[in-house]
Formats: sequence, structure tokens, C-alpha cells
Amino acid sequence: MASCFATASLCFIMALARTSVANTLVIQSLSPFIAGLGGWLFLGERVRFRTWIAMGVALLGTVVMLWGDAGAGSRIGDLLALGTATAFAGATVVVRWHRTVPMPAAAALAAALGALIAFFWADPSSGTAGDLALLALFGIGQLGVGLLLFTAGARLVPVAEASLIGVLECVLGPLWVWLAVGERPGAFSLIGGAVILSALIAHTAADLVLPPQPPGARNR
Repeated sequence: MASCFATASLCFIMALARTSVANTLVIQSLSPFIAGLGGWLFLGERVRFRTWIAMGVALLGTVVMLWGDAGAGSRIGDLLALGTATAFAGATVVVRWHRTVPMPAAAALAAALGALIAFFWADPSSGTAGDLALLALFGIGQLGVGLLLFTAGARLVPVAEASLIGVLECVLGPLWVWLAVGERPGAFSLIGGAVILSALIAHTAADLVLPPQPPGARNR
């Protein structure tokens, strides 16, 4: 699980440097669907019919996002963002497989593994004091505190509500970047992102509205 977390973190940072924030976050939002597919393949978990539909719609949105004219760097960034989603999904499958694994220990080990891998090409001396302060703020606040708050909050609300709130990252992240640095997503990114987010929101809203089915009932 720590290896998955470390891979996701490294891919996320490198994706942000090679493609837009909107593409990175929206493609990353595919992680729940990839986790569902992994659970079906490796754990034998049944996937509901509406989940297959939502996965197909999300895949269509991803194709639309990648359809636009982009340079090789952006394509690599999109693939790295997909690597982030896949690694997070892999961690989810591992958690379901070994439910007794302590999350804090895995998170700490992931940070150590990520630092060890990045050490070989990192050059901290090239950054100014302000750069290092921003990096520390990002690591402690954006990643560390954000993960702790989401983990704590997810224990207090239904899974569907937590997933729906988590989708807000994909909407608000590009908005903050647009307001702060003027990075505007392209038309294909906006259309494809809207398709993916619509699939996520509709699927999660269905979990909130429809009553849970008893074991052995037909999946919907």
C-alpha cells in the first residue's frame, strides 16, 4: 500500500509539471472506478450495473479530454495523471484485501519511499528560501493536513457523501489555479471533464438516493 501511495504522489507532482491542473485532477478522479474494476478482477467483488455505465461514460470523457491537440509533454502528463489514479486505486484494493493494515504506518512509509526515489534527481539547493517554504506548505498543509481531515471526516459521514465531497477537488482545483495564475483549461478539457464529473456525481447521488440492496439482490 505504501508503494502505491508513493507512486501516486510522484506521478501527481510530475503530472502537474507536464499538463494542466484541470486534466490532472479530472483524470485522477477516475480512481474510484479503477478501484471498482480492480476489486472485480482481483477480489471477485460484484460491480453494479450503474457502476459499469458510469465507468463507460467516464472513459468517454477521458477520450474527449485527450482528443484535443496537445504536445508530447501534455500527453505524458495525462498518462502520469492516469498513473496517479491507478496507484490510488491499487492502494484501495490492497486496503480491502488486508483490512487490518494501519493507514498511518503506510502513509509514513510512502513518504519515506517517495523521498528516497526523488533523492536521486532532486536538487533542493536550486530553490530559493521562498520556494522551499512553499514546498513545505504544500507538503504539510495541502497533502498532509488535507489527507488527515478527509480521513477523519470520511469516518463521520456515509461513503457516498464523502466521495461526492471529494469530487469538489476536481472542480475547485482548476478554479483556484485559474484565479491565481490565469491557467485556463482548453475546450476539450472542459467538455471531457464535465462528462467525467457528471458520471461521478450521478453515480454517487444514486448511492445517496437509492436504498441499499440486501445481499444476493440483483445489482443496479
